[in-house]
Amino acid sequence: MRNLLDFDFDSAHIWHPYTSMTRSLPVYGVHSAKGCELELVDGRKLIDGTSSWWACVHGYAHPEILTAMEKQLHQLSHVMFGGITHEPAIELCKKLIAMTCEPLTKVFLCDSGSIAVEVAIKMALQYWQGQNAHEGLRPLKQRILTVKKGYHGDTFAAMSVCDPEGGMHTMFGDAVTKQSFVPAPQTAFGETLQADDLTAMRSILSAHNNDIAAVIIEPIMQGAGGMRFYSADYLIGLRALCDEFNVLLILDEIATGFGRTGKLFAYEHANITPDILCLGKALTGGYISLAATLCTDNVAQGISQSPAGVFMHGPTFMGNPLACAAACASLDLINRNQWQAQVAAIEQQMRLELKDAIDLPSVKDVRVLGAVGVLEMYEPVNTAELQQQFVDLGVWVRPFANLIYIMPPYVISSAQLSQLTGAMKLIAAGISASSTHSAPQLISHG
Repeated sequence: MRNLLDFDFDSAHIWHPYTSMTRSLPVYGVHSAKGCELELVDGRKLIDGTSSWWACVHGYAHPEILTAMEKQLHQLSHVMFGGITHEPAIELCKKLIAMTCEPLTKVFLCDSGSIAVEVAIKMALQYWQGQNAHEGLRPLKQRILTVKKGYHGDTFAAMSVCDPEGGMHTMFGDAVTKQSFVPAPQTAFGETLQADDLTAMRSILSAHNNDIAAVIIEPIMQGAGGMRFYSADYLIGLRALCDEFNVLLILDEIATGFGRTGKLFAYEHANITPDILCLGKALTGGYISLAATLCTDNVAQGISQSPAGVFMHGPTFMGNPLACAAACASLDLINRNQWQAQVAAIEQQMRLELKDAIDLPSVKDVRVLGAVGVLEMYEPVNTAELQQQFVDLGVWVRPFANLIYIMPPYVISSAQLSQLTGAMKLIAAGISASSTHSAPQLISHG
């Protein structure tokens, strides 16, 4: 029998995401993973319904990704990117430019999704510095506009554009840059835009476009802010407003990119193009941290005209060869287009198997889009209690706030998916709609 983990040491010394060191939440020791299953140290196997926070779309221990990483590990695991380049980075950037919309021609490789957002915001600010310097004007456009209910990461610039009421602002106060917010999109996905859904956005852009450098938004799906799916018409209108009022559009596709919503990128639902695009999570198939921020020639030129003359960012592990090799292998799998049939099948099965959950007294709404399935509860759930119940049912589903959701790997089998949806409904059925649960959690990564 394998040795069990030292859970006492873990509890006393190791911080886990969004947890207290004095009131620690239970954790589950994972020994290994393969396909869509996590094997715990006690031998139990759990079907993974989260793709390890939405990243491991090809499943675990995929031979092609492992082979690419092992080969690269022996050849060149890391080298600084300042003054040096290498084949994995070049190959990855070629793939990204080929996969994304035509105007995006420049790629900045980042460490993580949060940093991709930091980079995007920096790009927008430096672009306007360059534009103003070129036109002999003083810098004015230094504010970012976004919608409520959004989540863009945990670093400070990213926090500044997260939801201002349930997000990070509430505890970091004046340390977080004050940005501008309008109500979240209200028109549901697949519906024609309500007449007033963009009214607030138009109003603030009209009144303050001299101050606003960019609008940032998660296209089609607001993730950790509530798993909300909104109309593609909203994006079409937003792109038009940004053009009308001379403001850049940043799309955060860290959660939605690479097929999750049923399109390769969520902006394809609206047939629009951004000025700046953030990618991450599934970029490497979830095997190692890497993200990317892409921009247009126009944005790159503006940055180059800024007083600094260069883009002011350069992470130590930028363009890490090992991560780039993993990403190249992951994108090769994506480019075979098997994900299209896989995601369509997942969507169809989840719609069929989750639809009757709306009849449960505790369930307020049922939503499915692509490989995302959501049960929205009337009340916030107790994550620790429900986590244990899901583990007892042989699945890994991690609820948060008032949501029980799954975003499984694309390679999941029909039987495995049925076990996940069945567990979701069983747990939801055991929750009384009138029960008082734990206090609402802060918007987090999930």
